[in-house]
Amino acid sequence: MSLQQRERVASIVRSVVMIVIALICAIPLYVIVINTFKNNAEMSADPFGLPERWSLENYSYALSTLPIANAFKNTIIVTVFGVGLQVLVGALAAYGMILKKSRFTAIVGALLMLAFLIPGQTLLIPQYRLESQLGLVDTLLGLIVLYTGGATFCYFLIVQYMRGLPQEIFEAARIDGAGPFRIFWTIVLPLIKPILITVIVFQTMGTWNDFMTPNIYISSIDKQTIILQVFNAMGQFTTNWPLFMTITTIALIPVFIFFVFCQKWIVAGLVAGSVKG
Repeated sequence: MSLQQRERVASIVRSVVMIVIALICAIPLYVIVINTFKNNAEMSADPFGLPERWSLENYSYALSTLPIANAFKNTIIVTVFGVGLQVLVGALAAYGMILKKSRFTAIVGALLMLAFLIPGQTLLIPQYRLESQLGLVDTLLGLIVLYTGGATFCYFLIVQYMRGLPQEIFEAARIDGAGPFRIFWTIVLPLIKPILITVIVFQTMGTWNDFMTPNIYISSIDKQTIILQVFNAMGQFTTNWPLFMTITTIALIPVFIFFVFCQKWIVAGLVAGSVKG
């Protein structure tokens, strides 16, 4: 067997393995979606089979009875402003580290590394007390402030990407009379667009799907996010599983579309950040 034939066989084997893995990973999604068209009895009888009668009753009930629209609005507000602040603060911090390297910036970088290594669960009590003192508990603004802490993660991804930018560009801009902020907005941001999109996708998915933070800090029904609506579908003694899966599907549709639309930039951003020169 020639080298070309062996490579072709290896490629086919890899493709088959990846298809099998993808199908296995798709089984839970299939079970969730297919059971949204069933009632409790039909789902209990055959959770993997197709419904005998395709019905949209679960979707109709969820959208007409539950505050899904308001939950979507709250989630969009928190996600847009929270992720926007994370990326802005992270990008500015990374730019400051690259713009002027000194002992001070090295110390700040080390502190950020330490802060990134601290589990978020250990900070729940002091964070809650601080938000309570500021009157931010049970408010969307309070959630946005908490999510802004994710700027540390954004900083670490963006600063690695910025280190690969030619420093001559910054020097040329300074010679032409451009100030630090003009360099950032007109030169740096367009150059780091791939990693910015990657960070936005990661943080958007994490913020949209976050359950712990809104569950702790939000108590009013009119301020709940979409993930809390999924949790509310779980009854104390009995659960309408088709309805639960319906709300889960509704909550996943926007972030799924967002991920599919942006996935090509995720790989591009990560790969580009690892290549210099």
